[in-house]
Amino acid sequence: MYDLLKTLAGELLLPLPVALGLGGLGLLLAWWGRRRSGASLAGAGLALLVLSSWAPVADRLLAPLEARYPALETLPEDEALAGVVVLGGGWAWQAPWTVTGQLTESSAIRLMEGVRLWRQQPSLPLVVSGGSFSPEAQPVARGYARAARELGVAPDRLRVLDFPADTGREARAVREALGQGARTVLVTSASHMPRAMQHFRRVGLEPLAAPTHYLAERSRTDSLEYWVPSATQLHKTERAIHERLGQLAVALEH
Repeated sequence: MYDLLKTLAGELLLPLPVALGLGGLGLLLAWWGRRRSGASLAGAGLALLVLSSWAPVADRLLAPLEARYPALETLPEDEALAGVVVLGGGWAWQAPWTVTGQLTESSAIRLMEGVRLWRQQPSLPLVVSGGSFSPEAQPVARGYARAARELGVAPDRLRVLDFPADTGREARAVREALGQGARTVLVTSASHMPRAMQHFRRVGLEPLAAPTHYLAERSRTDSLEYWVPSATQLHKTERAIHERLGQLAVALEH
């Protein structure tokens, strides 16, 4: 039940559903004769949608999350590392494409960064993680493993954790695979990194952040696209809110 509530909150508290809800409620109030209240609610919904789709707002919300941990250019040579861990994302396993095309943008970039870092110390295991939320879907960890092998990672260097379906379960699975207190290189999207670090530290691991897949502050402030609301900017706002809600959920779990 908790997982269901967490999923519903993560979907319904995003700007687009909230804006549509305000707009719909405003229309109902107007239909019931309360035109001023209805117009105010509908206007609030529209304003929320416009601001959420505007780069100055989206970047202001997302950039602090992405900047929490610096990019990891090279692996430290003076630390005993237990492995490079790539956290799960999504993939269209049923699509008739090559495996790199089946991986979502975030998954492909995470894996690419994980392989880049692993090549610096190829004696380490490359741990690819990510289960599925439904029995008929194939876990993304299997897609990661296929792509990693095609990118030159030796099969005996791969550890495939294809059962954990969220970040908290991934942290526990990595602890079981690499050991309590393991110093792990943690690869995930920059906006997701603060929450992932929380999970990994809570289960007794010592993660070294290796963020990638940056979304904020990519548009030039003197360009037209920076000032015109767009779905791209709305996605960035959604990512920021989703991660803030995720951090709240972690705090409530403990």
